[in-house]
Amino acid sequence: MTVQIPRPAEKVKGRARTQPPPPGRHRKSQGTAGALPYLLLLPALVLTAVLLGWPLIKNGILSFQQLGMKELIQHLTVWNGFDNYTDALGGEDFWRVTLRTIIFTAVNVSLIMVLGTLVGLLLARLGRKMRLTLLMALVLAWAMPIIAATTVYQWLFAERYGVVNWILDKLGWHSMADYSWTSSQFSTFFVITVMLVWTSIPFVAINLYAATTTIAKELYEAAGLDGAGAWRTFTSVTLPFIRPFLLATTFLEIIWIFKAFPHVYAINGGGPDRLTETLPVYAFVEGVGNQHYGMGAAISVLTILVLMGLTSYYIRLLMKQEREDS
Repeated sequence: MTVQIPRPAEKVKGRARTQPPPPGRHRKSQGTAGALPYLLLLPALVLTAVLLGWPLIKNGILSFQQLGMKELIQHLTVWNGFDNYTDALGGEDFWRVTLRTIIFTAVNVSLIMVLGTLVGLLLARLGRKMRLTLLMALVLAWAMPIIAATTVYQWLFAERYGVVNWILDKLGWHSMADYSWTSSQFSTFFVITVMLVWTSIPFVAINLYAATTTIAKELYEAAGLDGAGAWRTFTSVTLPFIRPFLLATTFLEIIWIFKAFPHVYAINGGGPDRLTETLPVYAFVEGVGNQHYGMGAAISVLTILVLMGLTSYYIRLLMKQEREDS
């Protein structure tokens, strides 16, 4: 009987040659590695679907119902089809509020982006100590709760004891000593705009300052050697680098300003005479204030659709920018 002695593993360049793994095992390890990111994202996706998806679905269901206090107390479900949508779209109030909201959003976003960009560029030019001081001030303004900021601005623009009226009176505008800033549409929107711009500038400024830190100093030195001035340096060096940040920040600010509810409602409840209602406030007043919950749900769905229409242009720009960067 002969006994076969196993041969030692053949060596290639000083290392033992081992048998390659079976093809099935390789495919299995690749499949597991490919599925791992999706498994890690699954808890967040499920939580997002529960916390965001279900309220949206429930709101959509309510928008097709006649839901008032009677139905709410008696737990009745009365379906009325598209009546809420036809009533909202067929009335002048919805279109008037929609136009007002679009103008309000455009004015605020324009002011926020211009002033925020200037502050961000200023941060890039300041020394270390001054930059740190300004950053701390911006973060404190940004971190202030909305209701607290609203209360502060109500005190500042108070009719009898407000700081703004007192300063204007001391400067010679004596007619402003007891001026009521919430008595007219324009002045109320002025107060809301000042507050929104003040609370939103820090986000834009800090983002754009972070974007400027990615620009190489050699580019500015080369622009200076070519004789470029401040404006040409900005348009040829700074702007191309911060353009993606500007697009993304503008997109976020449009959403933020369009859906701003506590800033508008807490100042004067959408008054005077409902002349400062934006779409979120209009949906709340119609739904909760007038106890037409189905109508309020329908207006909120229409608000989402209007917002999606406004942001679709920026979504296409962001996707185009992403394709160019890749």
